[in-house]
Amino acid sequence: MSVGIRSIGVCVPENEVTNAHLVERFDTTDAWMRERLGIFSRRIAGSDEFTSDLALGALEDACKRAGVEPAGIDLLICCTSTPDHMIPAVAALILRKAQIQGVPGFDVNAGGCAGGLFALDVGHKYMQSGQYDRVAVVVADTVAQLNDPDDRTQHAIFGDGAACYLLERCSDSPGIGRTLLGTDPARYYTAFVERLESEGQLNRFSGPNVTRMDGKGVKDFALSVVPDFVDEVVEQAGVGLDDVRLIVTHQANPGLVRQLIGLLGQPSDKAVIVADKYGNTSGSSVVIALAEAERTGRLKPGDAVLLLGFGAGMSYGGTVVHWCGSENFPQREW
Repeated sequence: MSVGIRSIGVCVPENEVTNAHLVERFDTTDAWMRERLGIFSRRIAGSDEFTSDLALGALEDACKRAGVEPAGIDLLICCTSTPDHMIPAVAALILRKAQIQGVPGFDVNAGGCAGGLFALDVGHKYMQSGQYDRVAVVVADTVAQLNDPDDRTQHAIFGDGAACYLLERCSDSPGIGRTLLGTDPARYYTAFVERLESEGQLNRFSGPNVTRMDGKGVKDFALSVVPDFVDEVVEQAGVGLDDVRLIVTHQANPGLVRQLIGLLGQPSDKAVIVADKYGNTSGSSVVIALAEAERTGRLKPGDAVLLLGFGAGMSYGGTVVHWCGSENFPQREW
């Protein structure tokens, strides 16, 4: 059974934080952020804007682009590490806000930046079970809310955002290929969220949460582990890296993305960059970048695209997707 990505929805906060805004708050410069990171702007959720709000916007956008109603989905999966509440699942709140009844929903926590691939694999497998005809996989995080208040680099890097894959069965196309996943637990503390003591006590379920990240460690992981992993992904997909139209990776920062593409021996025009204007939006970043490629005409039906996600864990995932057009999706009554 072939499963394709029918459409992708995207939702980012309206609030834009430019480099100029950060220069007013921190001892940094626009030149440093542009040259070292390649970022000039990012979107940050407001005080009344939550993960579920961005997730809902992404779901609605994906459905609108596919010409279907949100109530026409059969299953909703939300991948997030920044839920509105510990319990219930954010998926349940998305369904509530969308006024959808009779549709099951659950959350996946892939630990952050690799979520765009882990969640796609989960949705793909549910589709392959044959039990569902249309699965919405929303990847959403308000990760910038976890920035250390005094860490200028985190504020320069991270942004909030959400994206949604709408999955359906497809014909005359391989669609989504087998996804390879990996985790290196020895690098667990390379990037993690620490719960701080509150009023002198540490409560495992409450208190302030702050991102801790070894930037050099993340870079070393991406440049030392990911290239060999890419070889495995394309080999099992039965394609050559030169045959892949685009390489859409997690948007850690534009500089690192470009380094990785170069290390793979591929031309720079195969890279898709969105972190320059949105920042690192964690798991949704690769999905937002994929949407950008499709909407700007860089990705067309029949093209093969390599998707890569990597981040906290340290976890990583990759797959080759053959992009489908509307003609690849059988017409159904909903």
